[in-house]
Amino acid sequence: MSVECTHVRLGVELAGLSDIGCQRETNEDSYLYWESADDQEFLRKGRLAVIADGMGGHEGGQEASRLAVETVREVYGNGFSENPQTALIESFAAAHTRIVNYAEQHPAFQGMGTTCTAFVLVGHQLYFAHVGDSRLYLIRDSRISRLTRDHSYVGRLVESGLVRAEDAERHPQRHILTAALGAGLEVAAEGGEQGMLLQDGDNLLLCTDGLWGVVAEDELEHAVSKYAPAACCAALVKLARERGGPDNITLQILHIGP
Repeated sequence: MSVECTHVRLGVELAGLSDIGCQRETNEDSYLYWESADDQEFLRKGRLAVIADGMGGHEGGQEASRLAVETVREVYGNGFSENPQTALIESFAAAHTRIVNYAEQHPAFQGMGTTCTAFVLVGHQLYFAHVGDSRLYLIRDSRISRLTRDHSYVGRLVESGLVRAEDAERHPQRHILTAALGAGLEVAAEGGEQGMLLQDGDNLLLCTDGLWGVVAEDELEHAVSKYAPAACCAALVKLARERGGPDNITLQILHIGP
């Protein structure tokens, strides 16, 4: 198990890890981190992290998640508007269109789709966009807050009060999505309308349901608060595998330093 510690500019510490889990034959998750090599462009565009969990068969899921993270990076990096939030939403729309077109051109991949969650950090200002049930968490002062809302059947049940939040992650239908890139004619990504100001010492956690489905939020908070990002990625994947690892497990952790 090799933890990826991408080279980044000073100010943050970053690590990411993706693991096939214990019960799957292939890994249909994808993730990436990007920042511009140009200093002036970096000041405008900041740091981009993306994670995706594909579906639609082994090759279909792999291809959908790969297309999602690569398109978000390409569109955000190359076609940037003045507003990072707007640029993120545009990149998600482009990824959805690219996945739909790919499936139309390759009939064997009909039904392919993917979750996608991404954030941009410009200075200490956070922007994010989201489709599906991969999650973005903020860990601050030993408290964890989920910034994204699951686009899933069970998520709707929780919002309507029919299922308790503490029961949702064990619900037998928790994997049924109500939105995904590549599914339907169009998909509207969700995100905060304005940037959120972060603080030194804050931690951001991106993860697929292969992690949050078997590791509780208080356990995520404890691990992120205790370990440096690389050690935390390894510890959380190890814990998820010890609990059966029923799905692919992928996460990125970014720690904001002074």
